[in-house]
Amino acid sequence: MRAASAAAAVAALLLPLAGCARTDAPPVLTDGPSPLATEVVLVKSGGIAGLSDTVRVEPDGHWTRTDRGGASREGQLAAEKLTRLRQLAADPRLAAEAAVTVPPTMCADAFTYRLTIGPNQVGYVDCPPETTPPAVTAQVVDLLNDATG
Repeated sequence: MRAASAAAAVAALLLPLAGCARTDAPPVLTDGPSPLATEVVLVKSGGIAGLSDTVRVEPDGHWTRTDRGGASREGQLAAEKLTRLRQLAADPRLAAEAAVTVPPTMCADAFTYRLTIGPNQVGYVDCPPETTPPAVTAQVVDLLNDATG
């Protein structure tokens, strides 16, 4: 009997506070991929021809690829590629890769990649077998090169 009256007393005390709850807060979505929070920028340079391409991907998956002469192409990442990019951008290994200092390479005419996702900036020179590219960064580079041609 005591427990029932104590519960009733607590409920009576808390009932006036129920009106203080905010109802204008946006709902928390837990299903589906997380949004890409920031622009992704990939710069590919080097090679025998002195290539310099920049790929920019907006949070909604719209991309622009600009070459060294200023010519550009645009497109939209396919849903599965955008989902994969979002997963890679949120991977904690990306921040760890950005914190690593990469020693200079003696590789001639190799491609250099510089990837920026939010505060993380990581780069590597594609010079096998001298270097092994950072795993997550290389996956993003492959995805963007494949998707934007």
